[in-house]
Amino acid sequence: MSSLVIAAHGTRLPEGQQACRALIDRVKTLLPGVTVYDAYVELDTPTIEDAVAAALAESSDDHVVVVPLMIGTGGHVREDIPEGIEGGRVLAGSGSVSYAGHLGSDPLLRAAARERIAAALGEWTPGQTSVVFLGRGCSVPEANADHVRLGRLLREEGGYGDVVTGFIQIAEPDLTTALDRAYAHGGRKIVIMPHYLFPGLLQNWAREQSATWAANHPDAEVRLADVIGDCDELAQTVADRYRSAAQGWIGPASGPAPQVYLSGLVLTGRTVLIAGAGTVAARRVGKLLKAGADVRVVAPQASEKIRRLADEGQLSWTQRAVSEADLEGAWYALALTDSPEVNAQVAAWAEQRRVFCVRGDAAIGGTAWTPATGEVAGLWVGVVGDRNPHRTAHARTAAVKALGELAD
Repeated sequence: MSSLVIAAHGTRLPEGQQACRALIDRVKTLLPGVTVYDAYVELDTPTIEDAVAAALAESSDDHVVVVPLMIGTGGHVREDIPEGIEGGRVLAGSGSVSYAGHLGSDPLLRAAARERIAAALGEWTPGQTSVVFLGRGCSVPEANADHVRLGRLLREEGGYGDVVTGFIQIAEPDLTTALDRAYAHGGRKIVIMPHYLFPGLLQNWAREQSATWAANHPDAEVRLADVIGDCDELAQTVADRYRSAAQGWIGPASGPAPQVYLSGLVLTGRTVLIAGAGTVAARRVGKLLKAGADVRVVAPQASEKIRRLADEGQLSWTQRAVSEADLEGAWYALALTDSPEVNAQVAAWAEQRRVFCVRGDAAIGGTAWTPATGEVAGLWVGVVGDRNPHRTAHARTAAVKALGELAD
């Protein structure tokens, strides 16, 4: 059974550490038989790299699932955790890692947020209450926009008089500005809902800033709700992400991989759709361009490499979420977003249109697998196998070396 690494942000504050570890213990009760490791991006140990390496070394089926304990898709989800995963793979020397989707706007987490607001309301009714929906804030515009959209959904589901979104750091509007806006809208009974997971510095900042604002607005009352924290809803969401990723992996414990037919694709002048523009897409795009493909990337945000290639006219990048219409005219597709749900949808659309599709997060969910490739003495070498990327890469390297020696 695949092991689980829960990748959290980390904090130095004991109350935050205690809440996070309590949540991880709660997840363990939902996944009997699964070995669960905790890991942290910063401020705590073990690191993502060390935890992944340890999990791979001890895994019974050479496979690990990493679930980011993160609500949004900021830099930690997009860059820091993937880098830690890759470092862990290198340290372990072998094994496969599936990177699950972030927690996002899961209905269970939305329900937990409404419960925290309800607890803070006390004698107030939802209709007479203004909610300041407070996000962590980051430098990734898409992640901040997701928070704003979630605030609108919260208003629809909770029936609050008003919902104003804000951020505790980096992004605008900040908490003080968000409170000003709620006040300008007529809000005199205001609940701040901190939409982050555990107590720590961010909650302390929110408490201090809201107290300062309230002192300057004696005709308004402000109440600070609790963070999501250690709860059944959060634990169940993590367990669901694990199950989704684990079920999409083919490995030694689940029998032989499906039989595949090896073929070389001639993509010159033919359209290839890439859904997603992050680290994985940046790695894959070079060989597609070298093959002469007309590469079309669709994603709300893009890595620096994808942006540069688009600016140079080597590919096209459409800055929005992928849709079924994007597959029109495509010969080949790659679903490489950071959302398993979106990747599954792209694969389903491609299946309906008879377009071969690679899924970056769960190979079994696609109709094509990307081989480990090499070129030597005018020959192309491609290796696909049991979905163990290190074993496949080693086989490719050995084949290229052997062919090179023959050519010499």
